Amino acid sequence: MLAGGALALPAWAQRVSPGLEAPTLSSVSGTDIKLDIGHAMVSVDGRTTHAVAVNGSVPGPLLRLREGQNVRLTVSNHLDEDSSIHWHGLLLPAQFDGVPGVSFPGIKPQSTFVYEFPIRQSGTYWYHSHSGLQEMMGHYGPIVIDPAGADRAPYDREHVLVLSDHSVTHPHSIYRNLKLQPGYYNEQKQTLAGLLAGKDQPAGERLDWAGMRMDPTDISDATATTFTYVVNGYGPADNWTALFKPGERVRLRVINAAGMTIFNLRIPGLALTVVGADGLDVQPVTVDELQIAVAETYDIIVTPTADTAYTIVAETIDRSGMARATLAPRPGMVAPVPPLRARPLLTMTDMGMGGMAGMDHGSMDHDMRDGSIAPQVKMGPGVQMISPMPTDRTGEPGTGLTDVGHKVLTYRDLKAAAPNPDTRAPSRAMELHLTGNMERYMWSFDGVAFTDARHPIPFIEGERVRITLVNDTMMNHPIHLHGHFFELVTGHGDHAPRKHTVNVQPGGLVSFDFTADALGDWAFHCHMLLHMHAGMMRIVSVRPA
Repeated sequence: MLAGGALALPAWAQRVSPGLEAPTLSSVSGTDIKLDIGHAMVSVDGRTTHAVAVNGSVPGPLLRLREGQNVRLTVSNHLDEDSSIHWHGLLLPAQFDGVPGVSFPGIKPQSTFVYEFPIRQSGTYWYHSHSGLQEMMGHYGPIVIDPAGADRAPYDREHVLVLSDHSVTHPHSIYRNLKLQPGYYNEQKQTLAGLLAGKDQPAGERLDWAGMRMDPTDISDATATTFTYVVNGYGPADNWTALFKPGERVRLRVINAAGMTIFNLRIPGLALTVVGADGLDVQPVTVDELQIAVAETYDIIVTPTADTAYTIVAETIDRSGMARATLAPRPGMVAPVPPLRARPLLTMTDMGMGGMAGMDHGSMDHDMRDGSIAPQVKMGPGVQMISPMPTDRTGEPGTGLTDVGHKVLTYRDLKAAAPNPDTRAPSRAMELHLTGNMERYMWSFDGVAFTDARHPIPFIEGERVRITLVNDTMMNHPIHLHGHFFELVTGHGDHAPRKHTVNVQPGGLVSFDFTADALGDWAFHCHMLLHMHAGMMRIVSVRPA
């Protein structure tokens, strides 16, 4: 519906404003950039709260850089605690990667640190704090790097869309609540009466879940119970608006800068042509919807031809809420906002038990601690289960999107636009298990939390390794490797998609080939911030031959 009409909006999107004309992101560029980290008050849907901001805004300013330039970033910390900035997805010397305790000491209160490095790539990236939980308090911002030559996917207009989750509750309080009660923010839990009545699930699966004493609605740790979902810092009621002229090719640079939220992105009435993933060009693939995990970026081309408004829908993976914005020819226009879709439910496949439905799981050891399945996993209270039959789910669209009735992007749809720079076969293979105990809110690699890991994961400079990540939990885990790209093993040979972040679905596994071509120590972690905070992080160490 165009401007002037009455909209029947869901409760979370009431008080719709006429719309905030884009662009609302401040922008900085050049070879010498100054950034200030400090406190700020921000307003989301009319409610003012405290934030940690960069240059006084959330998100921080858009850094507009160019491939081939050198950049000097002078970052001053005005907080009374340590801070940092990590340049997510950028290839740079380890000492400027921005991870306190790994690549540098951090930026002390009331002090300044200078990052200086060459820009070796182009595309859509972002930056954020790697200190404490400041990222969840607003310390993040977008990066756009223009290519040195012609753009492989030309466009007439672009908009940067930074998705995130905003809460008036301090992230340390959210973490404490989850430690005390894992389902604290899950208001979509199944009830015993519902299970007995046969709602949502076949009888066999209901018995399976009851026997395992697990909840199939446990999809997101923190939900719309505490979060408002934002686009460029604006909530659904604020209705941030991006403009276009009918017939233009509009490039949407979408960044998931959320602390804990995976989004399902769609624009009803428009096809989405994906041309970039994690900053790198991919062969164009047209879809109706895509799931964007925490810390991923996607570049999308849309070509609206009608003189009408469209709603940009970023629905949360658990469907408890959504970020919402508008794409319109003129300010003040609005379009219908679709209702939240029915909550998804986890399946036996999400438990790593595909094909095992109907077994007597009630008689099984709840922890399924079969050391023969994953002998390298250190068993203990932090490991709730080991997936007995994990499967490659890179051809699946993501939790809750299997039966939506339209085309959803999968990792196997992605093909690199240019041949990969290193097509050597791996010289060795490595398997890492993503482990956890949701009941105790403990997360780890191979059953070892970051604080208990005695040694980094070692690599020799230049070696080629195939790494397989096995998700032994029922949660999604977007895993990010600093300082490198890797090639997903999805059957595309020398055009395998190159990424720096990959989401491993529950009960699933993902393999990627990795060239250790950057000397130094690099963080390797789940980008669900509270999962990393609770221990799902390791150090990758690349040493000279």
